[in-house]
Amino acid sequence: MSVPSAVPPGRSLPDHARDLIRMHEAVISGRRPPMRPRGIVFRSWSRVRRLGLQADALNVRGRLAGEELALRREVSPLRGVVTELRQVVGAMSDASHVLLVITDRDGVVLWREGTPAVRRRADGLGFCEGAEWSERRVGTNAIGTALVEAAPVELLAGEHFERRQHSWYCTAAPVHDPRTGEPLGVINVSGPALTLHPAIGALVETGRRLAESRLWQRHRERLDRLRRVGEPVLAAGPALVVDDEGWVAASAGVWVGDRIAVPSGDGEPVVVPGLGVCHPERLGEGWLIRPSGSDRAVRLELDLTRTPTLSLWGGDVDWRRPLTRRHAEILVLLHRAGPAGLSAEALSRALYGDAEHVVTVRAEVSRLRRLLGALVNTRPYRLADQVSMSVHPSQAAAAEA
Repeated sequence: MSVPSAVPPGRSLPDHARDLIRMHEAVISGRRPPMRPRGIVFRSWSRVRRLGLQADALNVRGRLAGEELALRREVSPLRGVVTELRQVVGAMSDASHVLLVITDRDGVVLWREGTPAVRRRADGLGFCEGAEWSERRVGTNAIGTALVEAAPVELLAGEHFERRQHSWYCTAAPVHDPRTGEPLGVINVSGPALTLHPAIGALVETGRRLAESRLWQRHRERLDRLRRVGEPVLAAGPALVVDDEGWVAASAGVWVGDRIAVPSGDGEPVVVPGLGVCHPERLGEGWLIRPSGSDRAVRLELDLTRTPTLSLWGGDVDWRRPLTRRHAEILVLLHRAGPAGLSAEALSRALYGDAEHVVTVRAEVSRLRRLLGALVNTRPYRLADQVSMSVHPSQAAAAEA
C-alpha cells in the first residue's frame, strides 16, 4: 500500500502548510476551520482529544531506561534490517534534513539516524531513542497514527496535534510480519515541514517492502536449514519438524498446514490434528514432533460462564487454558461456521461490523494459533478436521457474551 501524500496535487507546499496550521488553530479553539481536516487526521484528533492530551504542550513521552531499550532492540525482528534502511535513506541526494526512525509495535523509538543538526531539533520534541510516540502519548503523529490505523500515514505541519510539531512533516509505514500479518513496528522519515518531497513516501514504502522481504527471506532460510537437519529422521514418519515458533519445516505421513502449537521447552506434549498427542524432541534449531499413541481425535470445550476457558482432550493429554474474550469470540464464530470456515473479511465483519479490520483479524488469529497451532486452520479460518468442539453455556449465549 503506497503512502498517501499530505499535499494535494498542484498545491504549493508552503501555502498548504500555512493553511494546515490555520486549520489546526481554528479546530482547537472551537472556530469553523477554513478547510476540513483529512479523514485520517479528523479521526486521530478525535481520539487524542478524548484522551485529554494538550495541543499547546509537549505531552509526556514515557522514555525508557537504557537497559529496557537495549532489550527491546535485541528482541525486535527489525534489528536485522536497520543497516540496510540506513543505506536506503543515506542514498538520497539530500539526506541532511532527513531523520530516519524505527520503532517497535508500541511506538517506542528503537533506532534513529540523521545529521547532528536534525537530531538536535528532534531532541527538542522528545523525538529520541526510548521515547514512546504512540497517539496516547504524543497525540496525532505519523508513527502513532499508522499503528492505530494499520496503514501508512504522512502528516504535514498543522495536521500534527501538538503545536510544537507544526514545523515538521512525518511519513510512516507500519511493518507487518509477512507470515502472520502481526504489526512489528514502524519505519518513519521526518524532517522540517518545508523540505517535504514527493519522493519521501516512495522512500518509506521501499523501506517497508525491504524489511518485510528480508524477514520472509530469513524465515525461509531458517526452515531450509531445519529441513536439511530433519530429513534423515523423517524417513520413519509420520512426523513433523518445526521451528521454535511452530512453523513447519518438513513433514512425513501427515499434512497439518504451515503451523502447529508452539512447543515448550519443558517437555509439555502438543496435540496435532492427524497425529494426535505428540511429545516434542529437540532437533537442532527446532523440534521433531512424533505421535505418542494411536488416538488421533481431539476434543475441545469452550466454557464462557466466567473467564473464557478452553479445555482440550486428546489421547492421554488434557489441559485447561484461559483465553481472552476476543479469542473466545473467534472460536465461537469458527465453531458456528463449520467446515466451510470464514475468510479474513468475513471474520472482520463478524467481529467489528465491517471488512476494514483484516490486518487486526489476522494478528488476532495468529496469536490464537500460537496457542492452538494447527487446531485452527487458515484459508479459510476454520477448526481442523478431527477436532470437535462444544461451547458452554450455549452457542446462542456465547454469541451474546
